[in-house]
Amino acid sequence: MKYTGAHVSISGGLFKAPENANRLGATAFAMFTKNQRQWLTRPLTEEDISGFKNAMDEFGYRPFQVLPHDGYLINLANPDDEKRKKSLESFIDECRRCEALGLTGLNFHPGSRLEGDEESGLKLIADSLKTAISETEKVRLIIENTAGQGSALGNDFKHLERLIELVGKDERMGVCIDTCHSWAAGYDLKEGFEDVWDEFDRLIGFKFLKGMHLNDAKKPLNSRVDRHAPLGEGTMGWGVFEKIMADKRFDNIPLILETPELERWSGELQRLNEAFK
Repeated sequence: MKYTGAHVSISGGLFKAPENANRLGATAFAMFTKNQRQWLTRPLTEEDISGFKNAMDEFGYRPFQVLPHDGYLINLANPDDEKRKKSLESFIDECRRCEALGLTGLNFHPGSRLEGDEESGLKLIADSLKTAISETEKVRLIIENTAGQGSALGNDFKHLERLIELVGKDERMGVCIDTCHSWAAGYDLKEGFEDVWDEFDRLIGFKFLKGMHLNDAKKPLNSRVDRHAPLGEGTMGWGVFEKIMADKRFDNIPLILETPELERWSGELQRLNEAFK
């Protein structure tokens, strides 16, 4: 079964997310659990939690069909101890919010090392993830690959492999692969689709794949620039997404649109689902 959807708004309350996803005809969705551009937010109330869970039931979504995303300010690779501590506290809060809402995972960007080498940055991230795991119950930490802009970590599948190895808690770790980020980082999903996924399976393994972001790319292969395009209208082309929808390795995980032009999401989802049939 393929579960397709988009990153929907929570404007008006968390309970609006399942409703917004249902309106698109989505069988999965992504969301923030708070304002993604602020450090501080009010705690979840019982009304927030019950409203969201009731909406999940009303529109027929189960927790594994939801891929919540953490805030944009968090950087678990920051070499400044105080700034990294602030990020970690926010990250743990987001993990706890997911658990309170009954969600099973939290999708996050690894972070930017700002200075120092890749290994030292990865170790800082891993230390933060181990702390987050020790202070939460069961939420899975789902690392998203990146385009590799600036000093961002996570553009190389080996970075994701190394983080999973350093954390050492397989049951609490996962990966989300963004197609645009992969393309921008040099993974040729257009001409080398099988080679890319063979490398992914060899280094990481499909058991860790807990979600995907389906985005075409405005920039060329290996540009290191993260610019999403509507499906089939970028430098990757529709064929990549047709292959994903036809491949059973991508069953039973959220396949999430983050393409521009929100008004086109319903049509993009319809086209994806037709490819699956």
